[in-house]
Amino acid sequence: MAAERGARRLLSTSSFWLYCLLLLGRRTPGAAAARSGSAPQSPGASIRTFTPFYFLVEPVDTLSVRGSSVILNCSAYSEPSPKIEWKKDGTFLNLASDDRRQLLPDGSLFISNVVHSKHNKPDEGYYQCVATVESLGTIVSRTAKLTVAGLPRFTSQPEPSSVYAGNSAILNCEVNADLVPFVRWEQNRHPLLLDDRVIKLPSGMLVISNATEGDGGLYRCIVESGGPPKYSDEVELKVLPDTEVTSDLVFLKQPSPLVRVIGQDVVLPCVASGLPTPTIKWMKNEEALDTESSERLVLLAGSSLEISDVTEDDAGTYFCIADNGNETIEAQAELTVQAQPEFLKQPTNIYAHESMDIVFECEVTGKPTPTVKWVKNGDMVIPSDYFKIVKEHNLQVLGLVKSDEGFYQCIAENDVGNAQAGAQLIILEHAPATTGPLPSAPRDVVASLVSTRFIKLTWRTPASDPHGDNLTYSVFYTKEGIARERVENTSRPGEMQVTIQNLMPATVYVFRVMAQNKHGSGESSAPLRVETQPEVQLPGPAPNIRAYATSPTSITVTWETPVSGNGEIQNYKLYYMEKGTDKEQDVDVSSHSFTINGLKKYTEYSFRVVAYNKHGPGVSTQDVAVRTLSDVPSAAPQNLSLEVRNSKSIMIHWQPPAPATQNGQITGYKIRYRKASRKSDVTETLVSGTQLSQLIEGLDRGTEYNFRVAALTINGTGPATDWLSAETFESDLDETRVPEVPSSLHVRPLVTSIVVSWTPPENQNIVVRGYAIGYGIGSPHAQTIKVDYKQRYYTIENLDPSSHYVITLKAFNNVGEGIPLYESAVTRPHTVPDPTPMMPPVGVQASILSHDTIRITWADNSLPKHQKITDSRYYTVRWKTNIPANTKYKNANATTLSYLVTGLKPNTLYEFSVMVTKGRRSSTWSMTAHGTTFELVPTSPPKDVTVVSKEGKPKTIIVNWQPPSEANGKITGYIIYYSTDVNAEIHDWVIEPVVGNRLTHQIQELTLDTPYYFKIQARNSKGMGPMSEAVQFRTPKASGSGGKGSRLPDLGSDYKPPMSGSNSPHGSPTSPLDSNMLLVIIVSVGVITIVVVVIIAVFCTRRTTSHQKKKRAACKSVNGSHKYKGNSKDVKPPDLWIHHERLELKPIDKSPDPNPIMTDTPIPRNSQDITPVDNSMDSNIHQRRNSYRGHESEDSMSTLAGRRGMRPKMMMPFDSQPPQPVISAHPIHSLDHPHHHFHSSSLASPARSHLYHPGSPWPIGTSMSLSDRANSTESVRNTPSTDTMPASSSQTCCTDHQDPEGATSSSYLASSQEEDSGQSLPTAHVRPSHPLKSFAVPAVPPPGPPTYDPALPSTPLLSQQALNHHIHSVKTASIGTLGRSRPPMPVVVPSAPEVQETTRMLEDSESSYEPDELTKEMAHLEGLMKDLNAITTA
Repeated sequence: MAAERGARRLLSTSSFWLYCLLLLGRRTPGAAAARSGSAPQSPGASIRTFTPFYFLVEPVDTLSVRGSSVILNCSAYSEPSPKIEWKKDGTFLNLASDDRRQLLPDGSLFISNVVHSKHNKPDEGYYQCVATVESLGTIVSRTAKLTVAGLPRFTSQPEPSSVYAGNSAILNCEVNADLVPFVRWEQNRHPLLLDDRVIKLPSGMLVISNATEGDGGLYRCIVESGGPPKYSDEVELKVLPDTEVTSDLVFLKQPSPLVRVIGQDVVLPCVASGLPTPTIKWMKNEEALDTESSERLVLLAGSSLEISDVTEDDAGTYFCIADNGNETIEAQAELTVQAQPEFLKQPTNIYAHESMDIVFECEVTGKPTPTVKWVKNGDMVIPSDYFKIVKEHNLQVLGLVKSDEGFYQCIAENDVGNAQAGAQLIILEHAPATTGPLPSAPRDVVASLVSTRFIKLTWRTPASDPHGDNLTYSVFYTKEGIARERVENTSRPGEMQVTIQNLMPATVYVFRVMAQNKHGSGESSAPLRVETQPEVQLPGPAPNIRAYATSPTSITVTWETPVSGNGEIQNYKLYYMEKGTDKEQDVDVSSHSFTINGLKKYTEYSFRVVAYNKHGPGVSTQDVAVRTLSDVPSAAPQNLSLEVRNSKSIMIHWQPPAPATQNGQITGYKIRYRKASRKSDVTETLVSGTQLSQLIEGLDRGTEYNFRVAALTINGTGPATDWLSAETFESDLDETRVPEVPSSLHVRPLVTSIVVSWTPPENQNIVVRGYAIGYGIGSPHAQTIKVDYKQRYYTIENLDPSSHYVITLKAFNNVGEGIPLYESAVTRPHTVPDPTPMMPPVGVQASILSHDTIRITWADNSLPKHQKITDSRYYTVRWKTNIPANTKYKNANATTLSYLVTGLKPNTLYEFSVMVTKGRRSSTWSMTAHGTTFELVPTSPPKDVTVVSKEGKPKTIIVNWQPPSEANGKITGYIIYYSTDVNAEIHDWVIEPVVGNRLTHQIQELTLDTPYYFKIQARNSKGMGPMSEAVQFRTPKASGSGGKGSRLPDLGSDYKPPMSGSNSPHGSPTSPLDSNMLLVIIVSVGVITIVVVVIIAVFCTRRTTSHQKKKRAACKSVNGSHKYKGNSKDVKPPDLWIHHERLELKPIDKSPDPNPIMTDTPIPRNSQDITPVDNSMDSNIHQRRNSYRGHESEDSMSTLAGRRGMRPKMMMPFDSQPPQPVISAHPIHSLDHPHHHFHSSSLASPARSHLYHPGSPWPIGTSMSLSDRANSTESVRNTPSTDTMPASSSQTCCTDHQDPEGATSSSYLASSQEEDSGQSLPTAHVRPSHPLKSFAVPAVPPPGPPTYDPALPSTPLLSQQALNHHIHSVKTASIGTLGRSRPPMPVVVPSAPEVQETTRMLEDSESSYEPDELTKEMAHLEGLMKDLNAITTA
């Protein structure tokens, strides 16, 4: 009765509030978003303020050495204090189980004993600090790179050298770039002091200018990087006394192209040597640099240029010019200055309402141009139809929903570094409407103009305000099927049209219009569905495209506006490509001209232009080609060679510079030559650009000359070749005949080479230009090599071992080749075997230990049988996952035959392989082993939870969501929590389960015009994850007013009154008199029918023939094997089943339109899998005996109060079972003791549980068909029914026998006391092959009314604790088969005996029941009739 009173009170209360909400509950759409300042002030609205949340310190790039400690600083400010976590290479670090990494109190990351080796670099990488405040959001810091310097290795070492006093000297010492800061020099084993004269360049090289005697000595460089110091070779530098003899002016060190970041220092090295001592001057872009008066420009050691605090203006080409009075040389290098990303405009905090559009602005600069990405609460924002990147870097969010709230960060990144800036978005609630009349829905909303990209809407004023001069309107629109709704407001009061821009072509949109007056927003118009036109309008080609070169590296392109623009041109895209390549580049242009810089010199390019309008790209122009201007060559001629013709002439040969370095048409070559002894006197001669040789005549006899050649273009002279020397003959030799045979030839064979040596011909009066060496296996004509006439030996390489080669040697001149000299040799055999590779490990196995740990084991066939490692071998384990596909391998070394791989991702497939290394020998990688880590409970809630109303059904809403970011396994289900009170305890929320493969769910029969709050929780096989944030949704208003008061909810056309006196859902009891009268009639008819059936049964048994006995014997043998044949035709129903046609229940048709969304209901497998939501569950278990609504049809009635009444404390585990019929039974109280139950002691139910409904003290047991929850739902009621069900006529013999695999046994014990006293509830056994025939005896309705709606199916719960009643009960059973759903029928079910007992009964009875047995059965039935009489009299 208490439950009945509560239900009535709840119904009346909800009706009152529904009426109030219909009058007062209104929403007003916001007109615009408010940016970082105060929130829009609205009466009665609680103002939320922006929360300061930012980084005080962010990590920076750090260089470390192995074995040292590193601190990556990070500190964030917020109230309350944020939680700090760290990511490495995009993956969160598990600092709790890390011995070397730990989180400091301020949030910084401390790494002790940095590990770094060739195959194991766990600490090197990119680190990012992540700060989180619960219920507020997450921000991420800039990314910092931790570089660990490798082992010291010298790429070049100092070499012994000498220097004249006053001149300059250099000593090389090049190491890894990371180790340059750790390089120092020693002189004579003492630290070398650096000064203005002795400097160390950034590369580690030592420069000594103006050398003195004290500079002589032994030098070596040392690298000290934490470990033992690494020493280079120790070499001697000799300082020679000054001499009057001149020497060549040469560069010891030239500047090279450099790239530096703004704010850094740069050194351009330039060291020259020669006699007289040269002086150094610097120029930039043809302008001399004043290094004496500038504070930022300094000459180090008198020659190298240092620029402090580099700026963008310092970029350019620098020239180092060395001059010693006799000679001038120059070198050049390009300095490129880069800039880290810098914010010109940072995002600002924004207030907004739902359905609005907002833009976060972010403007950055940097060189190279930074790329921009956006992050929301630490997760990357993926551009879509509603999240767009506009104006290069700005983020636009269209159609805001509540879940869009949070912190957004703009992250800019280029090759130099990265930076981040963030802002907060707060979604405000609409202000409640003030007291006063609100406008009705606008009328006649139509699309008066429909285009490809816009739609114009018009409407009439609402009926409540025909003039509508003071009304403003909001148009809400969305793509069909999309939850996000955007809003467009009219520009002035009284305007009744609006144009919606930026739509997609050939797309269906849904529009609705809402009017507002000074009191608030009125009713919304009916949705209007409109489809945009397909796209056809595109711009034509841009006319008059021209291109002209403006410099050797730039070209300007111009064009005009397309004639057939088909709309305003938004921008142009200029495409260009180097001739001869297929890589086309493009650049966006907003004007009609553009200059492209950075092109190759004197290179032809093609250009074309494409115009863009709002519809997209138009028609491309034709290609136009142009070549950049020429410049001086950037490289010297190639392959310079000298040929001495006679005692007074030398022939010079060369090849042009490489085509890419000619930078124009070669117009000529400049040849400079001089005597080697007098380097100051230089003679020049010019030749044409097509000439590639020149004979220099008039030279002195027996004199050495130096030659060099430079190429010329119309722009000037390019760099020259190095000096090349040749000596004229002492006297003119004879070249009218070929040389004689060489005087000797010697060969020395090796394994793969032969060293050939010889002496010139004895007659040296004949000119010898060179020697030709021929060789081959068995024949000397396979290969020929020519060498200079001065050469006396040559090594023939790449020969085969143990092979016989024939070698010839011939001298030649310009007349021809002389007589050959022959020799043969056999190369040596290959005696040194290559080291054989080791055998790879075998039997690699991956044993999964947990969600992040896998143990790898293997065997090594190169070890003894006991697999004991006694040498210094080690194993390298590598692993990776294929998601994403470009994941790199991770490596680890082990000295045992197993390795524990930790830090893996849950539910991820990894592949592993192993390699063994011993000394310098290594094996190949072993065969791979695979292992998938265990699942872990989801560690993040479902994302993007949205709630929308279902069109045409205002009481039904659709909840949509996305899976959790960190599902950690296959999602097997979701639970939706909802309530009208967001602050209610979670156990007071109504829950709806959903299968894991669905991302949408319908909830029906909600209260109209009521705010609901929704949360979603995901589940995998390991348990439940965290809940999402609450999402609010207000159900729509009623379509019409209900007059005074509120009418009862519509129960639908399929609703039938409750059966046999069961109470209605709203607590209206059926008349007790009608129930008793109906019960008396049913019992009377039942008794008469039973007597008739018994008499017929006795008559039939006496006519049993011997033929029938044989059939029973055959049936007995079949049953003895515990197998049934479903296709047996010659069978009978058992004699003890009593058929009462009038008392059998008729099937009630299920709903013709089941909701496919609401059918599958995944539930945890056991109680441990359920996350407790209330610590007082055990103590309140008696107060929370509620039934869980797992399935609801679309037209069924459900209110929030009703649903809360049915909410379970814990959920019944569901699992798929084989298709089988099911009996659902619950006990009903009997008025007598259980003497009429057959085989009451043989209970064979494998699971016993008990369930109570509120308001009723009677125990209720339910069972459910689990084989196909989508199509079959058993509904259990605790009242008898007056309907009948036709019995099945197909039954096999020996029906009482139970197949343990083909049937389902389901029963529930009343209490533990009944079990102790030996009383057991009967168990109904059903074979899958044959429907069960039954008879029913009506029972007295229980006095307590049921508390659930009989029109709704229910789902069984976990067993609840039973009340302590020693009361026996009969059963009500409902029988269902796969694919069908039937209502329950109240019956008295004889318990089927267990298998052993049934077999024994069959063995005892030969073919039929004897008369004595029938007498006993009759006596038993008489007792049953007495019980029935007692029921009727009661």
